Amino acid sequence: MKNIFPLIIVAISFLFGACTQQEEKVVNLYTHRHYDVDKMIFEKFQKETGIKVNVVSASADELITKIKQEGELSPADLLITVDAGKIERAKQDGLLQSANSDVLNQQILAPYRDSENYWFGISSRARIIAVSKSYENPESLTYGDLASDAWQGKVLMRSSDNIYNQSLVAAIIGNVGEDSAMKWVAAVHGNLARDPKGNDRDQVRAIAAGEGEITVVNSYYIGKMANSDQENDRNAIEKVNFVFPSDANLNTHVNISAAGLLKHAPNKENAVKLLEFITRADNQELIYTENQEYPVNTLKPAEQFFTPVGEFEIDDLPLSELGAHQNKAVSFFEKAGWM
Repeated sequence: MKNIFPLIIVAISFLFGACTQQEEKVVNLYTHRHYDVDKMIFEKFQKETGIKVNVVSASADELITKIKQEGELSPADLLITVDAGKIERAKQDGLLQSANSDVLNQQILAPYRDSENYWFGISSRARIIAVSKSYENPESLTYGDLASDAWQGKVLMRSSDNIYNQSLVAAIIGNVGEDSAMKWVAAVHGNLARDPKGNDRDQVRAIAAGEGEITVVNSYYIGKMANSDQENDRNAIEKVNFVFPSDANLNTHVNISAAGLLKHAPNKENAVKLLEFITRADNQELIYTENQEYPVNTLKPAEQFFTPVGEFEIDDLPLSELGAHQNKAVSFFEKAGWM
């Protein structure tokens, strides 16, 4: 079965590709995103342009493997990831092509797109600190503080296979070097209140329940909890402060969902049109209001879905460097025993 399975995947993909090479206007999207707002935007795009969006969903690693297996006959036009490091990996693996579009360059700020136009951010999110309101000076907190002895037995974290924490550590490597980053990972692991588990929202819920006192969480999850129909989630965030950390070593880490035009895209023009549509101002606003992700046409959103502590100063490490340091970050988790 191990030898047959890749062939099955390729065969299905070829069939998909053959079906789309008709007169019907289409764009074929491979995406790691799974949000309702994306469906809303795709339906809106089809209504305005007549171009149908075909979607294949899986993790970025699975999709990258699939694209490699399909080779030149891949039906995929665009790859969307939820992490800058993953889309940079696709670029380095030779899977993308440059998409020269004045519209994209005007609509997306330079820090959120590849300098050679191989990939473009479509939304962003900050990796912020969440801390119990029992802590008196939240505005002073930095990422480095999570490694302090003062937080021993109080830190809550997701498992090491979480791409958001991998990219945070990659950013730490890029800013302060490998030795300091390894020490940070080991110290934070030593401060854990429990074995890593759950998603970002689970960490906030655990703080509210008194299982720990501090964690890191993506900003848009806080917006989701604030707007949740679950009273427990709305009550949980009332017991937690949310901090934009900043110090001389590392300002607030920001990551993106990003899209890249694939090297063998059969519907290149339609794919670029979809990218331009997603990053259009009205659709960026839709992503913000419906999914609480930050737009890529500004570095500082005018308002938040929560009351933050501290100034939102963004880490200026190029997002392409996250991909360069992710493998090293994973090895640090393994060395520390952070599973």
